[in-house]
Amino acid sequence: MCILYILYIYSITRGDEVKIFIDNKSGVPIYDQIYSQIKNQILSGELRADEALPSIRNLAKDLRISVVTTKRAYDELEREGFVYTIPAKGCFVAPKNVELIKEENLKKIEEYIEKIAGLAAGCGLSKEELIDIFRINLEE
Repeated sequence: MCILYILYIYSITRGDEVKIFIDNKSGVPIYDQIYSQIKNQILSGELRADEALPSIRNLAKDLRISVVTTKRAYDELEREGFVYTIPAKGCFVAPKNVELIKEENLKKIEEYIEKIAGLAAGCGLSKEELIDIFRINLEE
């Protein structure tokens, strides 16, 4: 039985929300959980361009984690072009880079295709049958 511990849902003061759920039992590093959740909120449009993110210190305090852990997540987001930092002002969502979003979606598609190929092989589907299923789904 897996129990999800929600330490905090962080709300930005303007009413927009950055939802961060930390699962201490998942085995995924906390910085990676923060990074993934903020990245997904940016890609989905929940967080908009130039929107302020919680400060590194406040988020760390609210989640009861190390500032170093939060900084690592923000640094990774900045390195990948999802956020930008203005000294003494904070961290903000970067304007969407169409190529970056396309690359992220291609990566997800490749992961799904790998899973589909594994399932197809497991039930003995031929490449042609798999392509037919794909074509039918595209036509619908």
